[in-house]
Order: sequence, then C-alpha cells, then structure tokens
Amino acid sequence: MKKRIKKLQKICRKQHLDTFYVRDTSNIAWLTGFQGVFDDERAHAAFISTSDKKAHLHTDTRYLLAAKKQQAKSGFKIDAKRISFSEWANRRWKKAGAIKNSYLGIEDSISLEEYRKIERTIGHKYLRETHDVILELRSVKDNSELAYMREAQSITDEAFQLIADQMAPGMTEIEVARLLDDIMFKLGADALAFPTIVACGENGASPHAQPGNTKMEAGMCVVMDFGAKKHGYCSDMTRTVFLGQPSGKMLRAWEVLRSANEQVESMLKAGVTGKQAHELAEDILAAGGFKGCMGHALGHGVGLDIHELPVLSIRNSRPLCSGNVVTVEPGIYIPGEFGMRLEDMGVIGTDGFDVLTATPHEMVVL
Repeated sequence: MKKRIKKLQKICRKQHLDTFYVRDTSNIAWLTGFQGVFDDERAHAAFISTSDKKAHLHTDTRYLLAAKKQQAKSGFKIDAKRISFSEWANRRWKKAGAIKNSYLGIEDSISLEEYRKIERTIGHKYLRETHDVILELRSVKDNSELAYMREAQSITDEAFQLIADQMAPGMTEIEVARLLDDIMFKLGADALAFPTIVACGENGASPHAQPGNTKMEAGMCVVMDFGAKKHGYCSDMTRTVFLGQPSGKMLRAWEVLRSANEQVESMLKAGVTGKQAHELAEDILAAGGFKGCMGHALGHGVGLDIHELPVLSIRNSRPLCSGNVVTVEPGIYIPGEFGMRLEDMGVIGTDGFDVLTATPHEMVVL
C-alpha cells in the first residue's frame, strides 16, 4: 500500500500538486488496501501530501474499529474527528505547510456542493481539478489483485456449471437469477459484482435487461451475465445457453459471435488499442451479416469496480498496458427475436491475453 501512495505522490509532483484530496470510495479502498471496511456510503476522505511519508484517512466511528485493525501496513493515519470533510481538508492542507502557490489536487468526481465548500475554506486559486489520476493507477493490477480476481472468477465459473445443470424450460428469468446468486454465495462469494442479468427470448436483445417473470421455452436462447466479488474484487462473465439445438439465424449468429470473441482475444496484447480491438470485433460481426447489431463497447476494465479503465471501445486510442484486466464481450442483438453475448475476462500481457475465465466456448444446449 505504501508503494501505491508513492506512485500517487510521484504523479502529484509531475502535475505540480503539493497535496491531493480523495473522495471516491473505491480509490480510497485501493490506496489503503483495507478490506471489509468500506460500504456504499461516501463516508470517507483521504489526504496525501508529497512531503509526508504518511497519508491520512478521515472516517467516522462506524468504520473506525475495522479500519484501525488494518492500519499498520497501510501507511495511513486515521482521523475520526466529527468535522465536515471540507473543514478536515482545510486543516490537513494547512498542516501540510500550505503556502503561496501550494496547490491541492481534487478529483473531478466530487459533488459540486462539496467543491463549493472546499472552495470557501481553501480558496479557488489553490485548487486544481484532476481527471482519472487514481483510476489510471488502478488500471494496472499487481499480483495480489490478480490473485483476488482469479479467485472471484473461479467462483463465477463454477457457478455457471452448477446453474446450467439446474436450468430447465418453464423456469422464469428471475428464478434462474436468484438461484445463480445463491449458488455464488454458497461457493464463497463475498458479494455480487453487479446485479445478475438473465434474459431469454426477445428480452435478450436488451443488453442490460432486468430478469422478470418471462418463462424459458424451447427454441429460446438465454443470456446470463453475472459475477462474484471476492476480497473486494470483481469477476465478470457472460454465457448464452440454448433451449434446444439452434438453427438458421440464431445458429449463424452464435458462430459469428464466437469467432469475434476468439479473434479479438488472440490479437490482444500490450500496445494494442481499445479502438483496434473494438473495430476488429465490429468487422467480424459485419462480415458475418450482423453489422450494427452490437451497439455497445466491446469491453471494459474490471477491478474493485465492475467498470474501470481501460475500455475497449471506438473512443479509446490509447495503447493497452501489461497488467490491465479487461473483458471481451461482443454481442448480437436482434430486437423482437433474440440476443446473445459471449464474455471473458483476462489480463493484458506483453505477448498476449491471459484469459481468467475457465468456462470454454462450446455451445451449451439444454
């Protein structure tokens, strides 16, 4: 964790920032390395100075005991004084030796209300807005993070094998989703990485469909997008299963979809851009007769959050780096008919793409 603080301090120096104020909870979780401390409440702030070996965390008594247990190895001093975040930031800034032309970096994800409060206490001229500074650092996973993600993905893979054995025509989407969630928890998931998607028939044409009372029937395909969370880190996979042997357009779509997934995964490595990966998938889908049928980015980063940097999309012309964990998830969506998606998660390396998803791509027919 102290290495992470040093990395942030190094960037601050490059950007002529003397101090940095962090409010994004996932960013704070990454900097501290604390597990089982933070929840969905934005009840924490961190303060890093380039001249201080220690970083500082402001929290409240609800989290204090849990944080104190993990404090020793984090490089953080913990403060639970009952003052506002803006006042705490002001005090820390002054204690860091704030002088003329001493700038405080702030995340552009903070609320406008909080920005105004900090502006009133510190002064607009000393504030410098930053964008994705810690997210960029988080995008390259270290060995401990990769170990956690492999564990989360192992749970997800096993859950798919178990749910595929229990699914049957007549079950509803919501029944399958709840059963799948229960299986992941029984296998050791600490939480769900995101709300599970189960969509059958024409509902599958909506990439983020919410499971409902639609019953699975013969001739349908079923999109299942799900993931477990372990040690704070997410997994993410999608598989499409078929209720009976597909034919015609549905079979052709599956063959093209699988080809798009596998060809992209074969070309991914450090130096390839997200744009190149996305365009290859689109070209393969178009050549197979499904031009314009995806509609979303090919993939995204995964880590403490289910959507992180980098993205595999037409808008990302930056080279991928070794240690990036991304999904590859081409989809084909035909409104009024069906939808399907095939998603793996893996690690970018210097020579290729290490797929963490163990479930093979062979067609699953129930």
